[in-house]
Amino acid sequence: MSADNTETLLKTPLHALHIELGAKMVPFGGYDMPVQYATGILNEHKHTRAAAGLFDVSHMGQVLLKGEGADAALESLVPVDIVDLPKFKQRYALFTNEQGGILDDLMVTRRDNDLFVVVNAACKVQDIAHMQQHIGGRCTVQPLPEQALLALQGPQAVTALARLNADVQKLTFMTGGHVVLDGIDCFLTRSGYTGEDGFEISVPADKAVQLARALLAQPEVKPIGLGARDTLRLEAGLCLYGHDIDTTTTPVEGSITWAIQKVRRAGGARAGGYPGASVIDGQLANGAARKRVGLISTERMPVREGAKVVNADGQEIGVVTSGSPSPSLGQPIALAYVATAQPIALAYVATPQAAVGTPVFAIVRDKRVTMTVTTLPFVPNRYYRG
Repeated sequence: MSADNTETLLKTPLHALHIELGAKMVPFGGYDMPVQYATGILNEHKHTRAAAGLFDVSHMGQVLLKGEGADAALESLVPVDIVDLPKFKQRYALFTNEQGGILDDLMVTRRDNDLFVVVNAACKVQDIAHMQQHIGGRCTVQPLPEQALLALQGPQAVTALARLNADVQKLTFMTGGHVVLDGIDCFLTRSGYTGEDGFEISVPADKAVQLARALLAQPEVKPIGLGARDTLRLEAGLCLYGHDIDTTTTPVEGSITWAIQKVRRAGGARAGGYPGASVIDGQLANGAARKRVGLISTERMPVREGAKVVNADGQEIGVVTSGSPSPSLGQPIALAYVATAQPIALAYVATPQAAVGTPVFAIVRDKRVTMTVTTLPFVPNRYYRG
């Protein structure tokens, strides 16, 4: 987006605070967002891994689904078990299309009388329309533009947040609850996008600055921008929608089949019934022609999105979808799609090139960068499971 139409960018309730804190602002998902603060991305990344970072994620879409049968209605749009989701438990889900491609990824939490849904910023208008069109007759789809969303992430996040309300210590990974923080009624989940322990806090927009200041007053907490959020999620092996997963990638190709519970798979009690089910069930049974893998290099050259991946013979076998030097490891890391089969005549022959330990090469400025297929996450997750 060019500078002359930046006035069309939306602003989160924390926009003025970001400016006050010295943030460098950039367009992201239609919003003017902080990419980094004065100390820079590397320091922000390391601080989050060591202590606690505060992220403004108010550009994300927050939606309530209300009414009897809202869970079954949402389940008709995702390959995920929503009906059996216990109260105050959270689950990762995917909107799919008829080809099995991913329209967006989202988080769903069951509360007393509704489902609390968080969708990606760049997709939220389409996601809300998608839900209203397909399940609006079965439940109420209520966007929450009056709510801001803050993420507090890092091993000391719970220490900092517990000073505002000790009850947050009782939550475990992927559970949520209503809490009062600094006198403000909030709903939070113990989850996040960094691979660290942490919380995502839904707070009334007109109270967001008050809560942010209360959190930033804690000695462990510093403000963190989108730049470090991206390197943190990459180290955690987490997908960025529109890059690592999109409408052309299926959950099987994207290596996120863990999100599809047995009850929703072929032979399960509530199998299918969502867009693209036949395609996804077919790939679950027979595999896909490509899959998302992690790549790591011992060389210095950073490997970025769009770099081609080739095998030892120079044959193109895939493409990098996210890549960066890893601040934690000091090595270049990447997510890439790699072919798991090669067409031979009229059939596909399986190849081991997506197997962990396989050497491959990324092409950067016409040079080969040696990389190895590795397990994900690149850096061990430290979620709090109790």
